[in-house]
Amino acid sequence: MGEQVLAAVRTGPGTTELREYPMPAVPEDGALLKVEVAGICGTDVKMYARPVVPGPVIMGHENVGVIARAGRVFSERQGVVEGDRVFVEHYVPCRRCEWCHLGEYRHCAATDWRTNPDARRYGYTSAENPYHLWGGFAGYLFLPWNAVVHKVPAGVSAELAGIVTPMSNGIEWALFDAGVGYDSAVLIQGPGQQGLSQVVACKQAGASLIIVTGTRRDAARLELAKTLGADHVIDITAENPLERVMDITGGKGVDVVLDCTAGAGVAPVLLGIDALKRRAGTLLIQGEMVSFPDFPVKKVTEKAITIKSARGHSYRACELALAQLAAGRFPLDRLTTHTFGLSDVDRAIRAVGGEGEEDVIHVSLLPWK
Repeated sequence: MGEQVLAAVRTGPGTTELREYPMPAVPEDGALLKVEVAGICGTDVKMYARPVVPGPVIMGHENVGVIARAGRVFSERQGVVEGDRVFVEHYVPCRRCEWCHLGEYRHCAATDWRTNPDARRYGYTSAENPYHLWGGFAGYLFLPWNAVVHKVPAGVSAELAGIVTPMSNGIEWALFDAGVGYDSAVLIQGPGQQGLSQVVACKQAGASLIIVTGTRRDAARLELAKTLGADHVIDITAENPLERVMDITGGKGVDVVLDCTAGAGVAPVLLGIDALKRRAGTLLIQGEMVSFPDFPVKKVTEKAITIKSARGHSYRACELALAQLAAGRFPLDRLTTHTFGLSDVDRAIRAVGGEGEEDVIHVSLLPWK
């Protein structure tokens, strides 16, 4: 029998089992990554409880590891060789469509599992597809010719590099989408890994005022937000957040609101609309609401508010995130609060969802632990 790869496979809603897959033969234009760290986020919690992709799936879409084997063509195209530590984006784009040519491969139909049953995206693709290893909750990950990889800078550990995805999202959403820059006043709602990453992105961009909201159970996260650069934190279970924002800003409100509450309902959006300055503010939201009755369109138009959606990250955002980690200007290692081995995938995902562990921010799965 040939060499086998151990993987934690989602076999149904909230169910994982360890399975072995044959070590794939690596084509000239492909490679094999030895997974060192696979990050776990809130999306994993949802996909675990309510799978959208049928069949067995190896989850894990925030992957860092070392190139174990690489075909000649893959090395030439990607600029990496065996032994290089890389961060692998979860997108596997076609490289041919309009979006790919624009560098916006996150919109490529070949990566969209929602509309394309044959889509390839790490952590979302059935393990029954050729090469099997389409998720980071395994010892190895298969890299086709069109994988998107980034070299991890020297001095950045695998575990630190494991937070590149939330860091790149923070940069993409706050800086590129919402336009946070020098002297911006920003309200960040939710001090999870995305919200804390945006604190760092906004501070680095020159924001003069950063306010972070959370709840009583976020006490440790709110303290970390201050360490990372937040000027004020608000416990919305203890005080009126709108009154506090207006008090802090002298009644002016903020320039940008970043909603990182991921499923907290309409309340954060309504707060964001009210907390924005009188004219031309920007509200960035995540698409978690199924419906929004009585949406205050009149107030939005009167205040000339721009509403944008948060969706993924770009190549440039990932490169900047890696540079931020390499710079060492912020204690970003404190974002990773828990690590688990491959046999504890179920426990790790549930920890991110608020079960069984305390003060969870970012969870890292270490397949070889």
